[in-house]
Amino acid sequence: MILKKQIFQSDKKASPFIGLLLFLISIVLLLLTGPFGFIYGLFHSLFTKGIKGLGEYLLQIAISIDQLGNVLMQHLLNVLWIKKEGYKFGNRDETISSALGRNKNLGTLTLMGRTIDRILDVIDANHSLNSVDYYVEPSHQIIDLLAWILVVDGKLLMLYNANEGRHEFPGGPRVPKSSDFETLSEHLKTKLNLSLQHPSFQFMGVFEANNDRLPKGKLVRISCYTSDYKGIPIAQSAGEEMIWLDYDGKHKVLATEQLIFDSLKN
Repeated sequence: MILKKQIFQSDKKASPFIGLLLFLISIVLLLLTGPFGFIYGLFHSLFTKGIKGLGEYLLQIAISIDQLGNVLMQHLLNVLWIKKEGYKFGNRDETISSALGRNKNLGTLTLMGRTIDRILDVIDANHSLNSVDYYVEPSHQIIDLLAWILVVDGKLLMLYNANEGRHEFPGGPRVPKSSDFETLSEHLKTKLNLSLQHPSFQFMGVFEANNDRLPKGKLVRISCYTSDYKGIPIAQSAGEEMIWLDYDGKHKVLATEQLIFDSLKN
C-alpha cells in the first residue's frame, strides 16, 4: 500500500462562483492539453521503464479516473449502492472500490451494491476489501486519531477514563497543518507529561473500524506510532488513570483498538 506522506487537512471553503470557474478551466485544460500529455506519457513510460513502466502509468490514470468517478457519481452511488447509515461515497481522495470495501466491512451495501461487489470479486478476488485506502484525506465520516503505542512485558499502556468508562491509547485527534509528531507530542505532554524523541519516532500502522458508540456509517481511524521518550508517565487528568492491558484485556476496548491488539499479537 502507498503511504501518502502529507499533512492531513480539511477542504478549504470556496464560493460557488470560484468552484464553477475552476471546473470550467479544468475542463478546457484537459481537452486542450490532455491528449498531448497522455501520448507523451505513454512513450516516456515505455522508453524509460518498458512494459512495466507503461503498466504503472496506466494504473495511475485508472486510479485517478476512479477517484473522479467517486466524486462525480457520489449522490447516485449513495442512493443505489448503500443504505442510509452507510459510509458515503464522494471523498475526492478515495476510489469507488475503496468506499465500496468500507461499506462491505460495515454491512451497509444494498442488493445492488452487493451485486457489484460480487462481480468485482469474480474479476479480482476480494477486490473491494483489498482496495480500502487507509491514507485518504479525512472526511466528516472519519474520526481521525493519533495514538502512541508502548509495550512493556507484553502489556500495552492505556488510559482509563473513569467518567466515560472507557479505555483508550494515549493520544488524541489529528490537528490540521501540524505534523503527526508535533500533534502526538503535544497530546502526550498534556496527558502523561512525556516528551517524545523525534529520532526514534516510527510509524506502526493505521487501523480503522466502526465503534459501537457511533452511528454505523461513522468510522474511527487510528494512526499508531512508537517512540522513545523522556520523563515518567503519569496521568495528568483527574478523571484518567494509567492501565496496563495484555491481550486478554482486549474486550475492554472498542473495535478499532481491538484491531491494534490483534496486530501486536500477530
